[in-house]
Amino acid sequence: MTRLPHWLAQHLTALRVVLVLTVLTGLVYPLAMTAAAQVPGLSAGAQGSRVTGADGKDAGSSLIGQSFTDAKGNPIRKYFQSRPSNAGTGYDATASGAGNQGPESVVDTKDKPSLLTLVCGRSKAVGELEGIDGSRPYCTDDGVGAVLGVFHDGGTSGRITKVVSLNQACPAKPFLASYKGVGVECAKPGEDYSHAVTVPVRGDAPAHPRVPADAVTASGGGLDPHISPAYATLQAPRIARERGAGEAGVRKLIAKYTTGRALGVLGEPGVNVVELNIALDRSYPKQGA
Repeated sequence: MTRLPHWLAQHLTALRVVLVLTVLTGLVYPLAMTAAAQVPGLSAGAQGSRVTGADGKDAGSSLIGQSFTDAKGNPIRKYFQSRPSNAGTGYDATASGAGNQGPESVVDTKDKPSLLTLVCGRSKAVGELEGIDGSRPYCTDDGVGAVLGVFHDGGTSGRITKVVSLNQACPAKPFLASYKGVGVECAKPGEDYSHAVTVPVRGDAPAHPRVPADAVTASGGGLDPHISPAYATLQAPRIARERGAGEAGVRKLIAKYTTGRALGVLGEPGVNVVELNIALDRSYPKQGA
């Protein structure tokens, strides 16, 4: 019997391994997973957890949040509002991501507002929408970060020579008239304030703001469809007024679409806004746009 050359035997063995793995991983495994996905209880998730709107049409996925705003980005008052999103222009599943700003982001730049200013502006807007106090510590009344740039004659210490409200561009009126006896100026566009000592000012806002944290900050991936029960409850009076419904009924819907902590201990309870707004349309049909 003629033996194959060693190099040819090795190549044939490698070819057989490739063929076997191709069948297993490229055919058998996908077919097995597809079959498993049809098992009752798993099929909905395998299809993307699709949800159907009150009109019977596809309304997206229960796993991906949505922005309930009009063409100009203004909140649609008849719907519960989601938390902010940094995914694309908001809840873009093809551009999932975070804002990548941390607690040190307190001074606005020419091209980008600081995280503090974003939080302050959002809190003010939510307060106006819900008719409550939207003030927060370290925020000005006009919704930007309350941060001073303090100049000293000794660099970082010594006599104060100048104070600027860094996030309030002229001709805005500074949130403080003076700081340690020195008048506060508005920030002049294009001016270099990098040598100033940054001093956030807490102000007299309550320690526990009425507007919850999730109403003013985005999730890590920007696609989370959940808000806190506190934020949902905050919106209930507005929803009831706009829908001509009883507030108690709206609160029952909130409770129905609230999920607890994972495994009873992980994370916090959440309310799925997508599912909640669909249920809202079914229970209390929209009046107009």
